[in-house]
Amino acid sequence: MDTEAPHTQRGHSSPGEGEERPRSAFSRGRRPYSWRRAAALGVTCTVLLLLVSNFVVQPFLIPSRSMEPTLEVGDRVLVNKLAYRFGDGPRRGDLVVFDGTGSFVPERPEDNPVGEALHGAASALGLAEPSDSDFVKRVVGVGGDDVVCCGADGRMRVNGVPLDEPYLYPGDAPSQVPFRIVVPLGTLWVMGDHRSQSRDSRDHLGQPGGGMVPVENVIGRADWIGWPVTRWGSAGGGRG
Repeated sequence: MDTEAPHTQRGHSSPGEGEERPRSAFSRGRRPYSWRRAAALGVTCTVLLLLVSNFVVQPFLIPSRSMEPTLEVGDRVLVNKLAYRFGDGPRRGDLVVFDGTGSFVPERPEDNPVGEALHGAASALGLAEPSDSDFVKRVVGVGGDDVVCCGADGRMRVNGVPLDEPYLYPGDAPSQVPFRIVVPLGTLWVMGDHRSQSRDSRDHLGQPGGGMVPVENVIGRADWIGWPVTRWGSAGGGRG
C-alpha cells in the first residue's frame, strides 16, 4: 500500500493537522490596535493644531459683509498672533482681530462652560463662526491720532492729512456719520471696509469707551486668506 500518496497529494501549500494557518496583517485580531493608533493620531493632530491656533496662527471665519471687498463672507483668514508680541503695535491700515468685550459688546456672564469650550475649539480651527465678541476691522487711528470725517473733499483725515482708502467698498462714502475724535493712548479706532454695512467704532460714540478698542484686546493681525483656495493671498494691504 502506498502510504505516501495522501501526503503527496496534499501538497506543500496546505497546513497539516496541528499546524497554524498564517494570520493576515489585516486579520480581525489586529483591527482594534489599528483603530487605537488612528484615534491616538487624530487626537495628537487636533491638540497640535489647537496649540498652534492658540499661540501662533489662528483661522478666523468671516461671518459678515462688513469687510468687503477685502474679505468676503465664508473666507478663512489666518490671524498672526505673533505680529504684536515683540514690541511692535498695531499700525494704521492693519486688519486686526480683537475681543470686543467691554468696547463693542457689554460684559456678560459666561454660558455653559462645556458648550463654550467646544465652540471655542471649533472656532479656533476655523470650523465655526467666531464668538459674538470677536471682530475683524481695519485700524484707522492709533493712540494720539486726531481722526476727522470728513473734510471738504469728502475724505477722512488723520492728523490733518487726507486718508487714501483704496480698500473701501465701491460706492461707499468714508462715513455717513460725521465725527471728530482723538484716540486715547493704548487704544485703537477701527472701521470696516464696507462702511455702510459695518458696525464699528462709529456706532459706539457716546457709550462707555467711546468705541475705542484697547490694544491689549487685540488677538492678532489678519495677514492671509487661507480659504477658499481661489482667494489665497495677503489679506492686509492698505497700510497708511
